[in-house]
Amino acid sequence: MWIFVVPAFGLFIGLGIGLAVNVHLPVQYSAYLSVAILAALDTVFGGIRAMLEHKFDERVFLTGFFSNTLLAALLAFIGSWLGIDLTLAAVVAFGVRIFNNLASIRHLLLFRKKIPFHDSSNSC
Repeated sequence: MWIFVVPAFGLFIGLGIGLAVNVHLPVQYSAYLSVAILAALDTVFGGIRAMLEHKFDERVFLTGFFSNTLLAALLAFIGSWLGIDLTLAAVVAFGVRIFNNLASIRHLLLFRKKIPFHDSSNSC
């Protein structure tokens, strides 16, 4: 139960702070921010998957969260500096990883407590 309550609480607190603070980012930073958000979401869904598989490690999660986010933004910046649109490649890569993690999470939640089928028509 707590596996979903604490992240949901953090999400609502973060959304509340984000809506309360009036920060405007210039349009030229939107590509970097979107790739960084996708990298962060990829790490969060990977963390949820690791929790459900009982393989979660806080150090791995935190270092992965910050390094993936910074690396994604840095690659998008370097790509725009070189004139190559690496944001599309990052969006595709993170999108595939997010959907794979979501499929694994769904599978783990659906089949965590597999109940065998009991056919009552064959009983005496």
